[in-house]
Amino acid sequence: MPAITPSLWFDMNAEEAIEFYASVFPDTEVGEMLRGPDGVAITGDFTLQGRTFNAINGGPQFPFTEAVSFIVNCADQAECDRYWDALLAGGGEPSRCGWLKDRFGLSWQIVPTEFYDLVSDPDTAQQVMDALMPMEKIDLAVLRAARDGA
Repeated sequence: MPAITPSLWFDMNAEEAIEFYASVFPDTEVGEMLRGPDGVAITGDFTLQGRTFNAINGGPQFPFTEAVSFIVNCADQAECDRYWDALLAGGGEPSRCGWLKDRFGLSWQIVPTEFYDLVSDPDTAQQVMDALMPMEKIDLAVLRAARDGA
């Protein structure tokens, strides 16, 4: 079966983005860079935690939107905090409910896996969702308190 590789369009900073993602995610491999005669990267491949991506230096015509985002499922609050802070570094923008845009405009959802358990109980899911809605970064302690009726 052929591999499907997402290709991400950057505004002439694809190589910088690849280096940034390599610094954020463990087990990242930076692959081949296709360079033009001037030495500037045209495209580059990289692998984040086993998933291959392509980055292209396409220019400003097609910026990222929230229509595409990447979910980072985190083991606990500490891991969630680490990814949140790392992806916001250098000019990212927080949004709501665990969403953020990194400094390249790419959207990410930083979600502790416990969140799925907290919203799966029909008796307390609404309280948990009500607590989630005003949050930027997901705070498990606040969501647990909402589940417990505090």
